[in-house]
Amino acid sequence: MLVLAVAAFAVAWWLGLYLAGRDPADSAMRRAGLGLVSYALALAMAPFDGSVVDALGYVLAGLPALIWTGVLLALLPDGAPWRAPAERAWRFVVLPLGLAELVAAAVAGGGWEPLTAVLVLLPLAAALWLVLRARTGPLELRQGVVVLATLLFGLGAVAVLVPMGGLPDWLVLAAVGVDLVVLGVVVAVTNALESGEALGADLRRSAVGALLAAAVFGGQVGLVTLASGDGPGDADDALRALAFGVVGAAIAVVTLASAVQAAVDRLAFAGTPALRASRSELRDASDALPRRDARHHLDDLDDDAFVRLVRDALRNYGDLGKLVSSPLLALPAVDARLARGGRDGHALDRATELKALLLESIERLRPRDADFGTSEEWRHFNALYFPYVAGIRPYRRQPDLSGLDDTSRRAFDWLRRYVPERTLYNWQNAAARVVAHDLRTRTG
Repeated sequence: MLVLAVAAFAVAWWLGLYLAGRDPADSAMRRAGLGLVSYALALAMAPFDGSVVDALGYVLAGLPALIWTGVLLALLPDGAPWRAPAERAWRFVVLPLGLAELVAAAVAGGGWEPLTAVLVLLPLAAALWLVLRARTGPLELRQGVVVLATLLFGLGAVAVLVPMGGLPDWLVLAAVGVDLVVLGVVVAVTNALESGEALGADLRRSAVGALLAAAVFGGQVGLVTLASGDGPGDADDALRALAFGVVGAAIAVVTLASAVQAAVDRLAFAGTPALRASRSELRDASDALPRRDARHHLDDLDDDAFVRLVRDALRNYGDLGKLVSSPLLALPAVDARLARGGRDGHALDRATELKALLLESIERLRPRDADFGTSEEWRHFNALYFPYVAGIRPYRRQPDLSGLDDTSRRAFDWLRRYVPERTLYNWQNAAARVVAHDLRTRTG
């Protein structure tokens, strides 16, 4: 049973870390990953006995239902009328109250479980209803899988939160884990399709690395267990804890290799920021290569899909490594510029040319009468240039203004004082459509 428990933990732990690390800016990916990580920790607690361990495992097993409510809300279309208030209600009401209820039920024991199940699963049902209500046509395959897996997950969560005594705990945990894995994969597929990226190669590379790490390091713990004279099922708590800890650490180091290397660089190259930046850019480019979809045909995209790709590229304007995976590298204008320079079209060269094209298109939005203005004709240029090219973040609580010139500081002050965040978001969407039209009609 220990081998099966560690294997189930390893799958949920790896996929959770992979989802959270693939696109941290995407709230659906980040939350889906966090839900799987929480469930993996609950699986790791299952083989152990003790009141504290049981209470912690109960909280960790119930937490994914609360988190998955947030995932469903993040999957709502941007223009859905109920998305913003539902997000606020989930963050500031549902999540803290649900967590408090889980802790109370875990500590108090019998009698609280049915109420806990209702309070935790009712928001999940409401979020699922919003997803169904927001669809504009027939239910798509991905939406159908999300709905079905969520329903099965909800039933399994009831069995976890309100133990019936009819099924073994490990079987219930495994069944709910399968639903979570399916839901996580659907979220990853949706993210890849919306970003115009490939998923298979990157997912396969991460899975193989995690499998090898788990086999090499976990196998050593298994050999120690066998050498001690006990079978895997007879291992004491210390060896069980060691098995989960070693496998979890090995998978984390491999799956989050880029983040780990970035942390090491901050320590090893603390006095050379330029070297750290160069290494980070090369790592991001290397990680992005398996995500590049070479089969993506820009001519087959409608205007909305193309604008979405342009919007993603603008968000990643300052990150050359992330631009490597953009389907916009296949633009005819990029090919023409590379041909003029006599270059072979390496991914980094293409990303550099795409970045230059984006800057040219943004500069075409600048009125010619001044360096900076706040009139209506300036809104498209200001909405794209200063947040993305100049790198100002006007809505952060403690923004970093070091390195900004006088014009950027004026723009920062104007945006922070007079432009609400939602207004800037709308301006950026409108400006991205103008840039998209410019990119689509350019040939060089």
